[in-house]
Amino acid sequence: MRNTNYGSIQITDEDHRYAGSRYSEVRQALFANPYQKLWGAEDAPPLPRYEVTVGSVLSGILPFGKPWRFLQAIERTVDSDADLRWGGDKKGFRRLLHPNGIGLTGIWEILEETDYSGYFKKGSKALIVGRYSTCCTETRRGHVRSLAMAGKLYPTTDVNHADPLRTASFFTQQDLGGDFSDFINDAELRNTPDTRSWRRGAGLPVLLLEGAAFLHADKEPSQRQLYEIAELGKALEEATRTPEFMRLTVVSRQPRIEGDGLDFRDEIMTQMYDKGDQTPKRSLSFNIDVSDTGETKGTPVFQRRIISDWRTIGKITFTEAVVSYNGDFVLHFNHPTWRDDRNDPATATRIGGRKVR
Repeated sequence: MRNTNYGSIQITDEDHRYAGSRYSEVRQALFANPYQKLWGAEDAPPLPRYEVTVGSVLSGILPFGKPWRFLQAIERTVDSDADLRWGGDKKGFRRLLHPNGIGLTGIWEILEETDYSGYFKKGSKALIVGRYSTCCTETRRGHVRSLAMAGKLYPTTDVNHADPLRTASFFTQQDLGGDFSDFINDAELRNTPDTRSWRRGAGLPVLLLEGAAFLHADKEPSQRQLYEIAELGKALEEATRTPEFMRLTVVSRQPRIEGDGLDFRDEIMTQMYDKGDQTPKRSLSFNIDVSDTGETKGTPVFQRRIISDWRTIGKITFTEAVVSYNGDFVLHFNHPTWRDDRNDPATATRIGGRKVR
């Protein structure tokens, strides 16, 4: 499905004005305009599938005319902390790499003792808004696709908390070149995914452009650091202690949803809802695993990360889900800029909206 309205790709005054958000308002926006008024109903329209093309990623790359749209999008994702980006026309913005997703709400909780700070500490419990998506166009099982989950944590469990709160975001994904898992139950989502670029096939130029643009705007295009979570709710005088690696996997008790060519969005909805019923009947949970032991091998186009000593420290439990326009176009996640020392903000790559190292 084509939608050429890319909206406010670049950083705007709306981003600069951000001072936190209320979970209740973000949830309300997420559920406001589902593509299917009642998911799974017999008369429900098919879910849209927005295309990712080389042309959309290349737009503006030439050194004259309009700015490179993709570079603007990356800079904005790193520089903007906004949780919702409505834009001047209130239609949000078109994602260039992950346009097809499903919004989720629930609870993040850490159940085991750790040496980490912030919301990686034992006993931490936070509201979470997540978006499970795929890069790039393909959403159906039986095809190469790269499943991913971004999440934002609110430092509260009060769904009606009155004051705006600043959130902490994370990004996890399968192999950046794509993977072959047919069920979400088999997907391993990491903040440091592998890269087998040849799996992209005709989409390989998009992957290469993604890496080039990210290196221009930031550093380490295939790693997403976790320090925002380790600093959430932390006292200023307390040292930041962040795990290097995080992995999310579906807990073993979740059922496996059968169906040839099933769209991952329908697979997730089936985990939680009965068709034609808007009240969730079940939950969807993920293990939170962490490690500080690993190494990277290979070149950027074939990069493998060998990680050991994984330890399960908690879980994410999603209790609601929706496939909606606002989930695809308005919901926003901040990508933390790279730090040479993940625990030291003085080593950040981008400061004040520009690259400094």
